[in-house]
Amino acid sequence: MLRYRWQVGGAVAFAFLAAGSLMAGLIAMGPILERILGKDPVGLATQLRELSDGGKLGIGSWVFQIPEGWLAVLPDSPSASVAFIMGALFVLTVFGAFTTFMHQYLSLNIVNRTMTNIRREAFHKVLRRPLKEIVVGGPSDAISRIMQDSAALTGGFSALLSRFLAQMTKGVGALAAAFLSDWRLAAVSLGIGPVLYFIIRKLGKRIRRASKASQVSQSELYHAASEALQGLRVVKVHSAERYEAGRFHRINKEVLRENNRVRTARALASPVVEMLTVFAVGIIALIAINNIRVGAIQPESVIQVLIALGAAGTSFKSLTGFANDVQQSSGAADRLAELMRAFPEPGHDHRLPKLPRHAESIEFRDVSLTYPGADRPALDHVSFTVRHGQTVAFVGPNGCGKTTLLSLIPRLFEPDAGGMVVVDGHNIAEYSVRSVRRQVGVVTQETVLFKGTIRTNIAYGAERTTDEAIVAAARQSRAHDFIEKLPKGYETVVGEQGLTLSGGQRQRIAIARAILRDPAILILDEATSMVDADSEAAINEAITRFGKGRTCLIVAHRLSTVLSADLIVVMDQGRIVDHGGHSELLERCATYRLIAQRQMHG
Repeated sequence: MLRYRWQVGGAVAFAFLAAGSLMAGLIAMGPILERILGKDPVGLATQLRELSDGGKLGIGSWVFQIPEGWLAVLPDSPSASVAFIMGALFVLTVFGAFTTFMHQYLSLNIVNRTMTNIRREAFHKVLRRPLKEIVVGGPSDAISRIMQDSAALTGGFSALLSRFLAQMTKGVGALAAAFLSDWRLAAVSLGIGPVLYFIIRKLGKRIRRASKASQVSQSELYHAASEALQGLRVVKVHSAERYEAGRFHRINKEVLRENNRVRTARALASPVVEMLTVFAVGIIALIAINNIRVGAIQPESVIQVLIALGAAGTSFKSLTGFANDVQQSSGAADRLAELMRAFPEPGHDHRLPKLPRHAESIEFRDVSLTYPGADRPALDHVSFTVRHGQTVAFVGPNGCGKTTLLSLIPRLFEPDAGGMVVVDGHNIAEYSVRSVRRQVGVVTQETVLFKGTIRTNIAYGAERTTDEAIVAAARQSRAHDFIEKLPKGYETVVGEQGLTLSGGQRQRIAIARAILRDPAILILDEATSMVDADSEAAINEAITRFGKGRTCLIVAHRLSTVLSADLIVVMDQGRIVDHGGHSELLERCATYRLIAQRQMHG
């Protein structure tokens, strides 16, 4: 919030002005009305003349010397003086209302802007986190922190700057008025301060722990809901609605349990404060009665102190709720702080040089990679070189590390210590990650389309592209014909995750997106797995034509794709076991022969 220092300063200043108007009203109303409505009432002009001279109330040092010209225009009759004073108090009330409005306006503006910044920075942090962490932990927790935790934090910020500051300053102002009226009676009320602090602190810790646990449970609840709804087709086909409903219900009950822990602590705060307040008022009343009898305290002073303490108590009573709001938000704040402190993926330092466009070779030097929590490495000391312009097909059993190996080129993953990926003699870890990824076009088996038009999906990530380039890329990927047949052509809006298109149509749009980038390195991870045989042949022909002069790395399970490659690399259990042409691998490599018999030919 301190990014908006001037607005914060203004909010604090208006809060003190609002509290000052309340204190002025409490100080002025009591003695003035007592003088006017007492046994020997006098007019306002006479009374102020006595006060300015240090009258019998003994507070002359608090009143400035009023010019005689001002006193001449003030009313001197009791009834006119009452009307004048009430009018002045009304003006003071209007001033207080204006300052309160300005305080709330500035406070809420600061809170809204701050939360907007926090959400933006949190989302930016998630985007820059290493993919390995997101793959292992899943995206649901990060989304929960960005959306739900930031919403919870909004309540704490609002309570702190808006309501807490306003009530705190008003409470202090009213308490100051009580001390100015009679400091002895007012001092008695301070006795409950340490007790209140102890209670609020204990309850606050309990609320903080329960709130953080609730945020974690809500993250799991979000994950369960999003997972079931995104895979709703699978859920329905397998008649698993009851299972998913039960899983959601179990997590939902855990959320309820943690929220009820927060509820209990919050519910205790208000009655405990009320009980202590009544206890303190009772003690003050007993002290006042005994002192009034002996003439040590005037009755009007007791009334004024009780009115001021009542105003202070009303303000301070609200502070328990505000403190609970802040503690409840602190759990969300801790989770957001963990997200903000997470290390980003390397390579985003603007001082790093840009990688020259690939033109010679790609080399994997002793590359290993182990996912967090895995019992064996996904890649185990892989060394291999690909020449520029080659089309290399990677084959192997599922889970052998093909996709992981190719993911090292655009630096989606970083190899373990000691290994490196070298492009044209340059270790890509020493260059800007954006300059590396600008040279790479990737098409995966799981096609990702975003909600928007087909045009924006093809142009995704390609800055300053033209309509002609988009259409040309669509023609090369064999997507142009079906796009033209759609009701709005390239302006047709696709649904979330592209579910309004067939799998083959989504795949062709993804290929067009990769072609539009004009990459030096083209990575195809089973890019034609979702299309029929005729479309596959046409797309392979287009990719072959587009791939001339580029390095093409293909993860393939189909024989037609493998046969069109310049080189075939066979992987198993994270290692490269052989490489060569189709015929020679059939003769000498048992792993390849088994793959060819079971996956390709079959």
